[in-house]
Amino acid sequence: MAENSTLARPYAKAAFEAALQLKQLEPWSKQLAILASISQYEKVKLLIVNPEFSAANKVETLKQLAGEALNEGGTNLVNVLAENRRLALLVEISQQFQALKAEHEKTANVLVTSAFSLSDSQQKMLVEKMTAKLSREVQVTVEIDESLLGGVVIRSGDMVIDGSVRGKLAKLAEAMNS
Repeated sequence: MAENSTLARPYAKAAFEAALQLKQLEPWSKQLAILASISQYEKVKLLIVNPEFSAANKVETLKQLAGEALNEGGTNLVNVLAENRRLALLVEISQQFQALKAEHEKTANVLVTSAFSLSDSQQKMLVEKMTAKLSREVQVTVEIDESLLGGVVIRSGDMVIDGSVRGKLAKLAEAMNS
């Protein structure tokens, strides 16, 4: 069976191209994020996979839950997904759409996990370094995780830079065991 990312790709690309053509990247981004969020509720998950409910019933329920956040294009996408039994892909479609949007806008979201809070000057320096490294505008989110012991872990897309004490200790243990 194909992976969800493979199944979601054509839907995400189609949604992105439609949003780009209509100059509605942000509204599409928001409605896909809302649909993805809605689809994660346990009752909605059960509805999506339940064969006793028709595609039309599933679409109507999602439309009601999304409310005014769903535009005509979003409704059409939900209809197509329901007819093809692909509503379970909403999270993956939203993630792939966000990646396409970020690539188009030359932006990157960077998650910095630190053992301690970072000062404004440290955050500013981090933004400058990551902007230069990634050659795109960077938006940084900082999380605190005391279990790192010290240092930081930086994540952006598939890239991970582990400069944490915990990560270095794990590498040392691995080297000693081999």
